[in-house]
Amino acid sequence: MVKVLLTGGSGFIAAHIIDILLERGYDTVVTVRSEEKGQKILKAHPNTPKEKLWYVIVKDVAEEGAFDEAIKSNPPFDYVLHTASPFHYNVSDPVKDFLDPAIKGTTGILKAIKAHAPTVKRVVVTSSFAAIVNVKQHAKVYSEKAWNPVTWEEAMDPAQTYRASKTFAEKAAWDFIESEKPNFDIATINPPLVLGPVVPYLNSLDAVNTSNSRVSNMVQGNNKDGLLPTGTFLWVDVHDVAFAHVRAIEVPEAGGNRFFLVAGLYSNKDIADIIRETYPQLEDKLPPKDSSSDMPADVYGFDNKKSIEVLGIKYRSLRESVSDTVKSLLEVGV
Repeated sequence: MVKVLLTGGSGFIAAHIIDILLERGYDTVVTVRSEEKGQKILKAHPNTPKEKLWYVIVKDVAEEGAFDEAIKSNPPFDYVLHTASPFHYNVSDPVKDFLDPAIKGTTGILKAIKAHAPTVKRVVVTSSFAAIVNVKQHAKVYSEKAWNPVTWEEAMDPAQTYRASKTFAEKAAWDFIESEKPNFDIATINPPLVLGPVVPYLNSLDAVNTSNSRVSNMVQGNNKDGLLPTGTFLWVDVHDVAFAHVRAIEVPEAGGNRFFLVAGLYSNKDIADIIRETYPQLEDKLPPKDSSSDMPADVYGFDNKKSIEVLGIKYRSLRESVSDTVKSLLEVGV
């Protein structure tokens, strides 16, 4: 049986990856930061035997040797999906809060695999559109070929720290492969804004993942005076991102590739309009109906052909994704 280690098992994307791995018959071990988080994952899958789903604790991914014990396994691992990386906007120390966990967490897992897990054939790393985008001069069409040109000095600006952390972490992964020539290859998954159902066992309303916060804020009436700026005009559904991670270990030719996972363009106005149409009872909580879209006429384009042709992704629609997200938020008590 094929065995997979999934890091960052209590994250938003990882929770959906677990479901797909189990559906497809993989033996799955997740890393979590605490016993409590591990137990929550097991309780959410009550009919899954422990030989099919288990957890190991990695308290701090930035620590030297953090993954050394987690990667040792009998039977050994065949693949690793590395999703663990911080994503929030509470930056007090850019290096400690973001850059170290992202970069050292990524190089740390790769070093541990090389040293202790010779059976691993491929590692899939969760990167981001943040490692592709150039906020100073947008590309006409974004694809996997583009890299964020952010510098270490610019990363000290809290507005740039998250994007820099993803850029430097992904570059460190590719550099590791080139310099260390390990027993495995890598693939990276680069999504923009990720929308989709929250996972009740992981999320309190206070801790709804950052991507979905724009939807939860609308549903809770926090933006009824007007729309907030959209920011990034590209989005993708979490189911498609999770599926891409699993397909990237299943498709031989995925190795050595970045995959830009993007379903299309959107604005916050589009999200508000979909909520209004699909959940009319929330009308009084939403931004004004006559709010205008902030999407520029010359907004950048995107090329997602590689994800469709190599991984076989069939992208969900924005309407389906937003509607599913709202449904899940109402179920957890918005």
